[in-house]
Order: sequence, then structure tokens, then C-alpha cells
Amino acid sequence: MTETLRLATRGSDLALRQAETVREALSSRRRDVELRQVETRGDQIPDELIHRLGKTGAFVRALDEEVLAGDADLAVHSLKDLPTEEMEDLVVAAVPERAPSGDVVVQPDGLGIEDLPPGSVVGTGSLRRGAQIRAARPDLTVEPIRGNVDTRLEKLLAPGLQAEHERRLIASGEIAAETAEGEESGGDADEDDGVDEEFDESVEEWFDSLSDLERAAMERNVETEYDALVLAEAGLRRSNLFYEVETTRLPREEFVPAAGQGAIAVTASDPEVVEAVREAVDHPRTRVAVTVERTVLGELNGGCVAPIGVSALVKGEHVHVRARVLSTDGTEEVADTRDLPIRSHATAAAEFAADLADRGADDLIAEAREEAGAGAETDE
Repeated sequence: MTETLRLATRGSDLALRQAETVREALSSRRRDVELRQVETRGDQIPDELIHRLGKTGAFVRALDEEVLAGDADLAVHSLKDLPTEEMEDLVVAAVPERAPSGDVVVQPDGLGIEDLPPGSVVGTGSLRRGAQIRAARPDLTVEPIRGNVDTRLEKLLAPGLQAEHERRLIASGEIAAETAEGEESGGDADEDDGVDEEFDESVEEWFDSLSDLERAAMERNVETEYDALVLAEAGLRRSNLFYEVETTRLPREEFVPAAGQGAIAVTASDPEVVEAVREAVDHPRTRVAVTVERTVLGELNGGCVAPIGVSALVKGEHVHVRARVLSTDGTEEVADTRDLPIRSHATAAAEFAADLADRGADDLIAEAREEAGAGAETDE
């Protein structure tokens, strides 16, 4: 084993923060770690939703290939991106302690999913979240959104901040109301619109009070205006953005998280590296929970092409697991919960998945796969 461990990671802000947590844990055991940034297939197709990127593992394969080629000693992944199939010559060396695994609604006024007005546009890049939103609130409009966490938040905040900026400019007399309205609508504006509006601070003072996220949103051009987003709480926290926006946690009974959500996986090949990383980083309770989740997902053969939520929590001598499989439009579902014995959690999870399949989960997954055009998957 080399003196300095080379850790392969994606170059996004979130991925680098995840890699840094692994490096810090290894550094505490007096192991030097060098980060190696790698571009993945998922990074190379920024305008496609994850379920259209082809085979599961769009964000994973390039990193693991660095390890197999000997250019890196280990790789760090968001565990939910990791394919459930066993990896040849690679093992999951460690699963660090998990961050919060649930989803949240991000809405500028702090509204929850149940409070959004009918017709509100909710952005998500996840088939699972889209189906869950449609099931809970069929009167909402679900629109796709992609990009890093900060990019998605900027897209949400941009229209409101830009409109606020314009109102303040009008009130200060820096632009005329008819000019602003005319530029946007191409028509005549009401000359009195906004003229009597007063603010306690100047435009400059208001702008200076904005966060870096809000300032970036001010500069962003947006094609789709979103009223709310549904995101993973863990991603917001790891990006240090959780307290910069208004969030409401979604009920886990309806909005069951993705298998492995909130968890990190460290893959390696060399036995000495595997042992060192497992000793320094692995969190046994998290590993048991995600093993149950990934076993259910793998047995159902869902990958990322079907709306499947699986969540597990270790409670004493048992693992409480909840699963929910939906049609993409949210109108049909197969759902169940079960307490599995911790001593045989993987076997029991497979039996749980088989029961779900017998109750119709297989049919829903097959329909979702057909809709996604996943029958022509390749190994590209």
C-alpha cells in the first residue's frame, strides 16, 4: 500500500465535500490522502435527466475505472448512485455514518407540499420524487430540473429576486415602470404600477444584504419558473446550503427516500487499502441499513429507471424497512413495511423484495422501464 492514498472523486462541490469527509477520517488515522478529480459520463451530459443517461452508474464507472487501472487507490461515491450489481475486482470498503436520508421541499416562503397552491410547479430530477409528488398532490405540476444543488436553488430563487430587484429600481426612480413592463411584456404599462411602493433601504443596501447564493441567482437566466423544489436534505447540508433556504421535511411514509440516500460509499480493490479504509471510516449500523435497502432495490431490478423508495433503520435486534413502488404517474403503488432480523438482514431483505414483486411491484417497474426506453440499455 502506498504512503499517500489517491482518492478519486467527481469535481462537483458536493462530491468534493463528500471526499473531504473521507480524507479527514483517514487523516485522523495518520494516512495522507490526495484527491484526484475525475469527470464522469453523468457530468458530460448536463442537460439529460439521470434516468436517461443509460445504464445505472453514470456517475460511478469512471471513478472505479481509475481504481482498477491503478491510477487511484480508492473512490468515493454517493451510495445511491452505486449500481446494486456486484463489482468485479472492487468492493465497498467503507460506508461512513449516514447524513439525514429524507427529502425536503424548498420553497421561498417556507410552504410545505400540502400548502402549495394548485397548479404550482415543483422541480425535481428524480422519477421517484416526481411520482411521489403526483401521488400526494395530483393538482401540482412536476417539471424536470438538473444541475448541482446550488444551480437548482439559483433556478428556484432567480425569478423572485429579479422581480424584487426591478420593483426596488422602479421605487428608487432608477428605471421607469413603463420601461420595465414594456421590456418584459412588449406592451404599455400602468404608469402608477409600483411608483408608490416604498422600501426602508436603498437598492445597493438590499443587494449587499443578499447571500452569495442569492447574488448568483440574480444573474441566472431561467427557462422554467419553479414554485418549489424537492431535494435530498443530505445534499443541502453537505453543500452548506441547508440554512440558506426555507425547507420543510417531507413525511417519510409517503416520500420514501431512495436506497442509499444520504450515505457515502468508498470503493477499493487492494486488500490492504480495503482493511485500512474500513477500520477508519466504516459505520456498521449504516452499512447494515444500506445493505437492506440495496438488496431490496437489486432484487426488484429497479435501478434508476423506476420510482422506487426504500428506507431502512436499525432498531435493536431488527432492521425496520419501508418500501414504496409507484407508477410514474403516481396513480398505482405497492408499498409495505417490515421488521427484519439483523442477523439475517440481507436474506430477509431479499424475501421482502420477493413479496413486493408478487404483489405487483414487478409490473410497475416493467412499465416504468418501458416508458423510459430502458430496454436498450448498453454498457457505454
